[in-house]
Amino acid sequence: MRNKKNVRAFFLVPPEVQLLDITGPAHLFYEAKTYGANIETHYLSLDLNNEVISSAGISLGRLEPYSNFELAENDILFVPGLESHLFFAIDFMKDQQPFFTWLQYQVRNNAKICSVCTGAYLLAFAGLLNGKHCTTHWKYFEDFQRRFPEAKLLSDRLLVHDGNLYSSAGVSSGIDLALYILEELYDAVFAAKVAKEVVIYLRRTENDPQLSMFLQYRNHMETRIHQVQEQLTQNLSKKQNIEDLAESVHMSPRNLTRLFKKTTGISIGQYLQKLRVELALKLLSQGSKVHTVANACGLKSSNQLRALIKKHTSLLPSQL
Repeated sequence: MRNKKNVRAFFLVPPEVQLLDITGPAHLFYEAKTYGANIETHYLSLDLNNEVISSAGISLGRLEPYSNFELAENDILFVPGLESHLFFAIDFMKDQQPFFTWLQYQVRNNAKICSVCTGAYLLAFAGLLNGKHCTTHWKYFEDFQRRFPEAKLLSDRLLVHDGNLYSSAGVSSGIDLALYILEELYDAVFAAKVAKEVVIYLRRTENDPQLSMFLQYRNHMETRIHQVQEQLTQNLSKKQNIEDLAESVHMSPRNLTRLFKKTTGISIGQYLQKLRVELALKLLSQGSKVHTVANACGLKSSNQLRALIKKHTSLLPSQL
């Protein structure tokens, strides 16, 4: 662990905060402390109240007013998401002008400001994202771009880092952002230890999309197709044929092929290839051997893996 300096981590707790947005990063910093990081934590409120009710109805207390603190270069502030009716309300945003002014001052002090999910709205209302690259939850892209045209919104990005401003896509991506910050502060080995402690086996990075293939093509209500998709996802290392898949959902191969394409917009074969490519690229980025990755993806050889990846992407990993 290379950084021995004292670090202060601040977690804003706005009204109707999204729980995982705040508790995910906060817990990782807690784990970092147990591994020897010199971290001091504070939980901040937007007003004089020392208690806030989250969007899930859980009460969070012992909060300190944000105005009690002045941040510096070794300080980090996480700004989590909150319910949309609040940041869409004109009165609420007007009431937060003192906070926005405070936030601008902390940025000038070179503190790291990290938004999670719709927390990006608070940064944007403060004018911090003008001319800056950023991201937010995919569901709010259109609205965010319309409200803040000067922000350089990057779609399909899990994390974005621009100067001392950081933003992440939503909910669980706050955990990825916290690991990213811990790696910056300390080193990759330290961040990996923290990830292992909380049983995170696949660390996501700036280059990962918000919605992986394992989540795409699932926005439908056809139960049988969900079952087939789950079976494909959970058995990528095994050979799977259309007959067995069809039998598992009590359909004929022909009807399954037709219904899958109608429901998802792509064929079963195309879906399976996309799953394999994403898994392969993830494993290769983590240093796995080419033949090991081929086996994990249910492919017969390293050459077959190379051909598949080359078909779907123009950027071949260096291992290939």
